[in-house]
Amino acid sequence: MKGKTQYELTPEELMREVRKYKNFIRSGGVTCTGGEPLVQAEFVEAFFKLCHEEGLHTALDTAGSVWNEAARRAAAEADLILFDVKTVDDDIHKDYIGVTRQNNARFLDYLQEIGKPVWLRHVVVPGITDRDDRLHAVAEYLKPYSVIERVEVLPYHIMGSYKYQELGLQYPLEGVDPLSKERKENAQRIFAEHLPNIKIL
Repeated sequence: MKGKTQYELTPEELMREVRKYKNFIRSGGVTCTGGEPLVQAEFVEAFFKLCHEEGLHTALDTAGSVWNEAARRAAAEADLILFDVKTVDDDIHKDYIGVTRQNNARFLDYLQEIGKPVWLRHVVVPGITDRDDRLHAVAEYLKPYSVIERVEVLPYHIMGSYKYQELGLQYPLEGVDPLSKERKENAQRIFAEHLPNIKIL
C-alpha cells in the first residue's frame, strides 16, 4: 500500500529470512539501505549483531543525516559504510536536501575517528553540483579522511522522480536533464586529481 509500511519484523525475524539465502550471499554480505536506515538505528544495530553471529559482512548505506548515540552505535557495528556526500555548499545542501550538512559532516568525522572503512558516493547533478569549482571543493574536502577507500561518482538520472509523483509531491529537480558521459568523466578526473591514492569509479 502506497505510503504505508508493508512489513513489520523484529531483527530476529529478519535474520530468519536472511538465513534462507545465506548460501547465496556468503561471498558478499548484507546491506541496510533506505530511505535512511538510521531512522531505525536500534533495529540496524541489533540486526548487524545477528549478521555477525552468522559470519555475514554488513554494510550501512547512509547519508549521515541522523546524528545521535543510536546512529553512532549502528555505524560502529557495521563493517563498511556506504556514505553520501551531496555537496559541501551549505546553501545548496539546505535548498535541495532540506537540512543543513552539519550532521553529514559530523558523521564523516566520526567514521574517521573510529577508523570505519567508507565507500563514498557523490551524485553529480547538472547545473547544481557539476560545476568544476564545486567538484574541486568536494574533492578537496575529502582529502583528510583516510578511511575513504573509494569514491563513486554517480551521474544524476530521473528514475527517482516517479516516487515524488506517487506521493503527490513536487520533484525538486524537475526539468534537470541526466548527466552526460562527458561531465561524469570530468568529475572523475577532478576527484582523481585531488585523491590520487583513492579508487575513483
